[in-house]
Amino acid sequence: MTQFHTPALDADCDHADGPSAVETVIVPRARDLGGFEVRRALPSAQRQMIGPFIFWDQMGPSVFKAGTGIDVRPHPHIGLATLTYLFEGQILHRDSLGVVQPIDPGEVNWMTAGRGIVHSERTAPEIRQNEATLFGIQSWIALPERFEETDPGFAHHGAADLPVIAAEGKRVRLVAGSLYGSTAPVRTFSEMVYADAMLEPGARLPVPAEHEERAIYVAQGTISIGPDRFEPSRLLVLRPGEAVTVTAETAARILVFGGEPMDGPRYIWWNFVSRSKERIEQAKADWRAGRFDGVPGEGEFIPLPD
Repeated sequence: MTQFHTPALDADCDHADGPSAVETVIVPRARDLGGFEVRRALPSAQRQMIGPFIFWDQMGPSVFKAGTGIDVRPHPHIGLATLTYLFEGQILHRDSLGVVQPIDPGEVNWMTAGRGIVHSERTAPEIRQNEATLFGIQSWIALPERFEETDPGFAHHGAADLPVIAAEGKRVRLVAGSLYGSTAPVRTFSEMVYADAMLEPGARLPVPAEHEERAIYVAQGTISIGPDRFEPSRLLVLRPGEAVTVTAETAARILVFGGEPMDGPRYIWWNFVSRSKERIEQAKADWRAGRFDGVPGEGEFIPLPD
């Protein structure tokens, strides 16, 4: 783990902390998936993407009784990369490349779908033996047009591989991209930022304007930006070009993410993302006809929705 102190983490940006600093507040849509709650912030009616991020789900926090867990059967993706990041619990990833990889808190599972991949997400048998919690974020990153049909791939990065920037009252793990002069080892396809910030009460976190599109997701606790207070499960879209300072009103955990705008709008249907409606229709036909590669060791799959 790269851990260091940087003056950029202490510099306030108060000049932009007025009401105009937050352009849009998105309240995620909550869904109960059989005792497992998911809150979806992107895409929404207010905003489809923040930089390359086109999908943002908060998973949990949920507590599973012994013998239970999540079972997301094999399903396909095209035109995107998935990034799974957990605060609590564990998920076992399997995919059509033959990868079997558990992900634990503070780690990164980055799966590049490109021209097509299939994966499942489950609670491992050994985890099901006892009561278990699950809390985290799953996001999809749209791929630039020149990479939409790239070969599928998978990369795992342990918590010790990710830079941690610390200062008084705050600790920021850089999940992907660049921030505060540091860059995460996760290979991305466009300029972006994704950071996990833990704040003690009263801590002040500057969010620079180096990335054109930025948002803050309040995962836990209450924060303020200027005179405005924000509760958990709120996605705050920041006005471009304006640096802000976040103040933790309570102990808080926030995610800062965004990047350069995507090279044009995207169509999104089920698990497919593309610049082309025709490409999505092809993916639908391929899944219906069983032309995607399967996940070794998995006999189930999620049928194409009606």
